Amino acid sequence: MFLKELTELNGGSGDEGPVRDFIKEKIEGRVDLLREDRMGNLIALKKGSKDDFKLLLMAHMDEVAFMITAINDDGTLSFAPVGGVDPKVVVGKTLRVGDRLGVVGYRPIHLQREDEGKGRVSYKELSIDIGARKKDEVDVELGTYAYFTTKYEEIGNRALGKAFDDRVGCSLLMKLVYESDPLYDTYFVFAVQEEVGLRGSAIVLEQLDVNVAIVVEGTTAGDIPTNDEDRWATHMGNGPVITFMHRGLVVNKEVFETLREVSEGLGIPYQFKMRTAGGTDAYRLSTTAYGVPVGVISVPARYIHSPVSMIDLGDYENTFDLLKALVENDHLERRFSA
Repeated sequence: MFLKELTELNGGSGDEGPVRDFIKEKIEGRVDLLREDRMGNLIALKKGSKDDFKLLLMAHMDEVAFMITAINDDGTLSFAPVGGVDPKVVVGKTLRVGDRLGVVGYRPIHLQREDEGKGRVSYKELSIDIGARKKDEVDVELGTYAYFTTKYEEIGNRALGKAFDDRVGCSLLMKLVYESDPLYDTYFVFAVQEEVGLRGSAIVLEQLDVNVAIVVEGTTAGDIPTNDEDRWATHMGNGPVITFMHRGLVVNKEVFETLREVSEGLGIPYQFKMRTAGGTDAYRLSTTAYGVPVGVISVPARYIHSPVSMIDLGDYENTFDLLKALVENDHLERRFSA
C-alpha cells in the first residue's frame, strides 16, 4: 500500500517534507492524534481498547541523496552525498537537481589512462552536467538536493525502486494504520534524518512514554553471485528479518524472543540478519531519555543505497503479517506489562 508513491517521492535527510506531507494526507482521519515535532518527525497515535500498555512503531522517511556543493566554471555542478552512497554506483546516472535533470559525468573509458578504473572512484572526480555551458548559465543554488530518478516497477513477485530504505517501512506502517485494529495504544512514528546519524529518533522518547518499540526497516540482502554466502546479511524470499545485534546495539532479548516465537506460532517464515554492520534508529531509541526495550524487523532488499533496489513482495507481505500480529495481540504486553 502506497509503496510506489512513497518510493517515487524525493526526501533526503533534512528534506523530508514531500514524504511527510504525503503520509500525513493519507492517514489523517484514520488516527486519533497526528502531529509534527520540531525536528520534523511525524507522530500518529491509534488508540486501542486497552490503555495500560503502549507500543511504538518507527520507520524513517529520509533516503540517501546528494547536495550541490559548488558551481564550476564550465557549468557543471560539484556534489556530495547526504548519507552513505558509494560513488561507483552514481557514475553515468541521471539525477533530479531541483527542477532540473542532470547526468553524473565521468571520463569515458576511451579517454581514461591505462591505470584508471582499477581504483576507487572519488566524488572529487565526478560532477553533474545539467546542460549548461558556463557558470553564468546555471540557475541552481548551492545546497540544492539531488535525487535518483528511478521509477517503481514490479517484475514477477519482485519490486524495483529507489529508497526502499526505508520507504518500505513507511509503507508498512501506513498499511497498519489502514488495516489493523490495535489492542493497545500504538504510536506510528515516521522519523527524519536517520541516514545522517539517527537524528530524528533521538528526541522521540522525550515526547512519548511507551513500553516497547519496534523499528521497521529495509535492510541489505547481499545474496548476489559475486558475494560469498558467508557475507550474505539476509536472503530475499526467506521472509522478514529479525535482528539480534547491529552496530551499537544488542537487541533486547525478550523482544527478540517474542518476534521469533510469534513468527513460528503463525507459520510466518523469518530469518536473522547475519551480519552486524550498519545501524538503525533502534540504537538511538535504546540510548536516549530512559531508553526502551526495542526490536528491529526488516524487509531484505538488494542494492540498497543505490539508484535501484529490489525486494520480494512475499517478504513484504509476511513482514506486514508479523507486525499486524504484534499490534493486535498481547504477545509483547505479556512480557512487558507496565
